[in-house]
Amino acid sequence: MRKIQKILVANRGEIAIRVMRTAREMGIKTVAIYSDADSHSPHVRYADEAVNVGPPPSAQSYLMTDKIIQICKDLSVDAVHPGYGFLSENAGFAKTIEENGVLFIGPSVKAIEVMGDKLSAKETVAAYDVPMVPGVNHAVTDPEEARKIAEQVGYPVLIKASAGGGGKGMRVVENPEELEEQMKRAISEALSSFGNGAVFVEKFITSPRHIEIQVLGDKHGNLVYLFERECSIQRRHQKVIEEAPSAILTPEKRKAMGEAALGVARSCDYYSAGTVEFIVDENLDFFFLEMNTRLQVEHPVTEEITGVDLVREQIRIAEGHPLSFKQEDLKIKGHSLEVRVYAEDPTNNFLPDIGYLSTYKRPEGPGIRVDDGFEEGMDIPIYYDPMIAKLIATGKDRAEAIERMVKAIQEYEITGFKTTLNFCEFAIKHEAFTSGKFDTKFVDTYYKPELLQEVNPEHHDLAVVLAALVVEEKSNNNLKAKNNTKTSNWKLRVRD
Repeated sequence: MRKIQKILVANRGEIAIRVMRTAREMGIKTVAIYSDADSHSPHVRYADEAVNVGPPPSAQSYLMTDKIIQICKDLSVDAVHPGYGFLSENAGFAKTIEENGVLFIGPSVKAIEVMGDKLSAKETVAAYDVPMVPGVNHAVTDPEEARKIAEQVGYPVLIKASAGGGGKGMRVVENPEELEEQMKRAISEALSSFGNGAVFVEKFITSPRHIEIQVLGDKHGNLVYLFERECSIQRRHQKVIEEAPSAILTPEKRKAMGEAALGVARSCDYYSAGTVEFIVDENLDFFFLEMNTRLQVEHPVTEEITGVDLVREQIRIAEGHPLSFKQEDLKIKGHSLEVRVYAEDPTNNFLPDIGYLSTYKRPEGPGIRVDDGFEEGMDIPIYYDPMIAKLIATGKDRAEAIERMVKAIQEYEITGFKTTLNFCEFAIKHEAFTSGKFDTKFVDTYYKPELLQEVNPEHHDLAVVLAALVVEEKSNNNLKAKNNTKTSNWKLRVRD
């Protein structure tokens, strides 16, 4: 067993602070890395030590493995926590970290490699009695072969990139006439996005729900699942609202999905925290989608209903400790919701609306948690994901969690740009959500930009006044920015 004394967090913003907070509670020193764009970020001040790693683009800063290794050597770092995104699922990074005598707080290189490719993942878990979407587990490049597969499983089918995610390299094909063209597009997009044009063909689930299972494993072969998260409210194939537990799973179905997730984990000798994602159809039949070999953005809702600090467990597992609890020790306590607060304009196809954070006041109260990495008066960089914060509301049951979340959203004050808060309020108050009868097509089915005006119609007059104040404040900030050499590239581009 190896006691960790100092952790470098190879990430930024809210997840960096999240990891550092647990490390501090465990008496472990922390090292932050930051780009020029993040020099005033709270995560830099929160750490015991901080090192600049380069210019704003992530390829020149947060993705610079050589610089991270050198910092570990210079500052006597014991372990690296990758957070999520950036290098978190990069097997080469994990391998290099370990080759230099530093612990990687995450799974094995083998697990990252196997689960990082959807085709290899499908092939690996096939022997563990895990339900799979009808289709094939090998790369398809010939349109004629794809046509035969589609005829066998039945239209509509999904052509999907083997590497990557986020909806890239993915095409739904409704009929034989469009298959060849859509296949070419999927291959082209996969190549440009991931450098890997491999695609496979499977049955498209027409009314899918996205439900994932949190797993934890140690280096001694012990594995547990910490129940499910419902992640079906999405825009552009990316999650924006999550909850735990799901409103539709029976105890029997929950157990079946949990055991299937453990089968996926066993297939690659998994340890650390990981998430097995499933597609669930209208009959509650579930099918393996993929495994994320890292901490998830939405991990707080699992922590809230189980009382387990997932980051603490990751650190203990990396040190070599066995799990301190068994499956039968885990119970669901209450209900928890998370909304992702993005600097995006829901009335303009959720496009980024990044700028100066003029006003920032977090909601407070029983059951309310905010994981964030920004402060009032900061610029939101264009270079990275536009998530400002994660707002979590927990109650004794789903109704109380929803009530607390709605109040928290209304109390959250953010001015300077548009955010997804009003969309999240609309979604959570919608009958489809409150009844639990929704799927990943919620946005397409129920949402129109003009509906956001109806979320809080009584606030209309106040909104007009606030808008005028924001315009005036932005004008003043622009005047200040002319004399400020640290003006963001976003503002420069807007002026162009």
